[in-house]
Amino acid sequence: MKITYSTSKINSFGGINFANSIIVNKGICSTIDQLLGSRGVRAEYSFSDLFRSYMLMTLCGGECAEDITEHLRGELGQVKDFNVCSADTLLRMQKELSTPKETFISDTGISHEFNVNMAMNNLMVRLLVNAGQLASGNKGYVFDYDNQFIPTEKYDSKRSYKKADGYFPGIASISNHPVYIENRNGNSNVKYRQDETLSRAYGLLAGHGIKVKHSRMDCGSFDQTVIPVVEANSEFFYIRAQRCANLLGQIKDISDWKTVTIGFKEYQVASIQYAPFGWDKTYRYVVSKEKNTDGQGDLFTGDSFTYRAIMTNNTEMSDLGVIEFYNNRGDSERLFDEMNNDFLWKKMPFSFLHENTVFMVMMAICRNLFHYLTEFISRKLDFIKPAFRLKKFIFRFMVVPSKWIKQGRQHILKLFTTKKYHLLLE
Repeated sequence: MKITYSTSKINSFGGINFANSIIVNKGICSTIDQLLGSRGVRAEYSFSDLFRSYMLMTLCGGECAEDITEHLRGELGQVKDFNVCSADTLLRMQKELSTPKETFISDTGISHEFNVNMAMNNLMVRLLVNAGQLASGNKGYVFDYDNQFIPTEKYDSKRSYKKADGYFPGIASISNHPVYIENRNGNSNVKYRQDETLSRAYGLLAGHGIKVKHSRMDCGSFDQTVIPVVEANSEFFYIRAQRCANLLGQIKDISDWKTVTIGFKEYQVASIQYAPFGWDKTYRYVVSKEKNTDGQGDLFTGDSFTYRAIMTNNTEMSDLGVIEFYNNRGDSERLFDEMNNDFLWKKMPFSFLHENTVFMVMMAICRNLFHYLTEFISRKLDFIKPAFRLKKFIFRFMVVPSKWIKQGRQHILKLFTTKKYHLLLE
């Protein structure tokens, strides 16, 4: 085997030039600087440089700010009209965007730490609207909310019931796009002050003209302070109900069960009217029961079935329709896998909760922009699909040898491939 070397400067990630061009041409960078403001007269880098650095770094497979300095400076340096920030600068700018965390003491004496960063969340929704991923005035949106435990050993992270230190942020999404993120420490129960969190999320969306028609949540939102907020801000809601003796007593009296197939399993479903929390007002409860695989009887019901109930104010949808519509929120829960593994939530850079909130929202914005990119590029190039995960997109699109050459007073990007990237310019 013989080896020869060349000093010609060829970059590995030629696709970065197209990704950057699409983002800049959409006005993303100008919107970021408009909403977050300037960093001062002496500042060499803007906040849009921060977001663009992390976006392009992630598209090249980087996993932390130090990767830009150590491994990807040359790749990012090929992008025209873009000065590559150092890792220290990137981290310092994120700290500038942080807001103080708030501490609340519960009635039981537990200290709860929350961080609300409305400026970052406002930017996230504004960019979704500007990119056409959300539309003001659309009245058919489905709002999903959940809390995701993120294990991380930081200076101020606290122990969760999951027997690990970490954070427990509340995350709202529409069309599988994050629209609101509010960080809380790992020891905070998901129901604690959730009504205030949801009020801020709904209020932010309303400020951008985004109307919510359906709201879906798990049993962590089944609370007497939460339900009035959800009902006031959406036309219909669907919340997994918690079991109680009175509810189970009414379920046992149901006689008109209907057999349906959900997925590959058979269930029996029915609806009842039930007033939760001792209220006078009743709501529809869509109940399903499934035969236990081991045949073991339940201590509370006295039979061998597993019961589940969904509380809703939708009286028009069929029992099966309610269950299937609620189960579709599983698609939004896959968002957490994407954020943790593709967009670096499992690698928090800071020691404090309020600073990591900035990182989380920033990477959620990068994730939304990534999906805008795949949608845009897939309409032009047949070898890219909008459902590609990050790693596949990097291999299929980003990794293409390239070299900038000067010809006839013009800078021309030379690609060493037969793929028709030029179609993106048409």
